[in-house]
Amino acid sequence: MPFISKDWRSPGEAWVKLEDGNWEKLKVLECGKRKRIPSTSEDDENTDVTAVPPHCHITIRCTKEIAGFNGLGDAVQRLDFRSSVRDRRRFHYICTLLGLIVTGKGIASLPGSAQRLLLQMVEEVASHVSDSQQNINVLRGLVIQLQQIVNQENQKCWGKPLGSQNLWLEHKQTIERIQSMTSQIQITVPDSSIRPRMTDLPEECIREIILRIADYRDLEATSKAWNVMSALVNEQRIWRELTGFHFNKNQVNFILDKNKSRIINDAKDWKKVFHDLRKAYGEREDHQFIEILSLCRFCCCLFWPSDGHPCIIDQCPDLKQRLTEAGEDIKLSQPVPPAQFLKFFSL
Repeated sequence: MPFISKDWRSPGEAWVKLEDGNWEKLKVLECGKRKRIPSTSEDDENTDVTAVPPHCHITIRCTKEIAGFNGLGDAVQRLDFRSSVRDRRRFHYICTLLGLIVTGKGIASLPGSAQRLLLQMVEEVASHVSDSQQNINVLRGLVIQLQQIVNQENQKCWGKPLGSQNLWLEHKQTIERIQSMTSQIQITVPDSSIRPRMTDLPEECIREIILRIADYRDLEATSKAWNVMSALVNEQRIWRELTGFHFNKNQVNFILDKNKSRIINDAKDWKKVFHDLRKAYGEREDHQFIEILSLCRFCCCLFWPSDGHPCIIDQCPDLKQRLTEAGEDIKLSQPVPPAQFLKFFSL
């Protein structure tokens, strides 16, 4: 098998230095998909820019013909998770994923490079929250979980940390920086001269804001903020539309028929109906996020829907035409919640 390289020692793969100082191997098949742009500084080298949107191929099932291994660290880099932290559409998805990793088997079960990437992402979350002064409760939850990891004894093997002691020392220093950054966050009170404020808005505007809240816990917290919000949150319309957002008609009709004896004069308590449905079916996890990772059914690539991915369908016009003629009901991709994402890596 010939090597695509002038050097007999390498199959044409190059190493590219990332912004965080780590090095990533540039695969042979990706060399043609990279382009170089001149740097803004004369002293700096040219910068590598990926010409294709971030995506990651996943091996769904290993067979005799198809063998592969999914690396979490490689997937995190290829899907550009660290930069996506500052995207408001992807922030909650990534934070939920980080929380599942930390509260599960912990970072001790991950390779060293994946551990470093995980903590770098949490540090990026802390920096973003500090700049935007939003989602502080999400950051504090991650910090508490990280502190528990440091204090846990089950992260040790034969009395010592599982892995390199220098690596764990670096992890502790990163966690200390995150804790320090979190403790220094202070909410800046808006200037009293800025108008309009929330209390100046009419009820119709506030109701429209409340109708866009997808988590019932946020609704209950909102009702405690202001008496006008409390009155609006108690409206039946709010809970009726929240019920329709999370559950389909068959599920709703089943619960309504089951509780028919409790309904008097068709006066439905939609808040109770919602909680009965939640207990029976649970909330749809993909409805909790603005943007959620998707898995292509044809090329088995994970990708962000807003960016897309280079699909095999685009390279096969006949297949694309047959799918178009079959109808629009064929789903080319399926959403991948955070828990499902981790199953690809046996976590």
